Amino acid sequence: MNTLQYGTLYGIGVGPGDPDLIPLKSVNILNRVRVIFAASSSKNAHSQAVNIARPHIPATSEVRLLPFPMTKNQAEKETCWENHARTVIAEMEKGHDVAFLTLGDSLTYATYGYVLKYVLALAPGAPVVTVPGITAYQAAAARVNRPLVEGEESLLVLSGVEGGNRLRELAASVDNVVFMKAYRNAGDISDALAEKNMLESSVAVANCCLENEEVIEDIRTLKARKPGYWTLVLAKKNSHPAAE
Repeated sequence: MNTLQYGTLYGIGVGPGDPDLIPLKSVNILNRVRVIFAASSSKNAHSQAVNIARPHIPATSEVRLLPFPMTKNQAEKETCWENHARTVIAEMEKGHDVAFLTLGDSLTYATYGYVLKYVLALAPGAPVVTVPGITAYQAAAARVNRPLVEGEESLLVLSGVEGGNRLRELAASVDNVVFMKAYRNAGDISDALAEKNMLESSVAVANCCLENEEVIEDIRTLKARKPGYWTLVLAKKNSHPAAE
């Protein structure tokens, strides 16, 4: 009886934008895998992760974009994740090593994580190696020379998709906060930071490590304009409480 010999799935976080920030381990993997997968919007055939990794992808490699719908319908998203997992597994069943590229870190707000869940469930005997990458907020902190946490401080990482409400709920026990994907709700995030005495010690970075990178020292200005999609906010509690 033939025993199925799976190829290996490598989950690779390509970092925030600078190709030089991709881990050396990931570069070595990209030089030898058969197929490279990456997510794209169902509305176009564009992958920022592929663009970042392009200098490290051999011309002979097959790059396949997997379209993901921009929807809040959970059933639709689950179906998409499962179908893409099956596509990845089909290549692994041929004995091919494959990579799945994702922006930033491979397991931090990453599309790869959703597909990974189904790969592990549908092909439990298949080997999977996940390689960490540099997150956008780590790169942004480095860009502005700002420690993320010191001593016994805490760090809260939030999605900004729903605005500042999660900060309002959790701020009492938080010293530092990161808002990822702050673009649509930057105004409410600014308000929440002001309410929790964190506004004066906040900074936003848009398109970190890209040619159109922008550092926004006063995030209140984002209430009057829509920042770009790749916008995040770093904030910490002010050292002196606001006057009552």
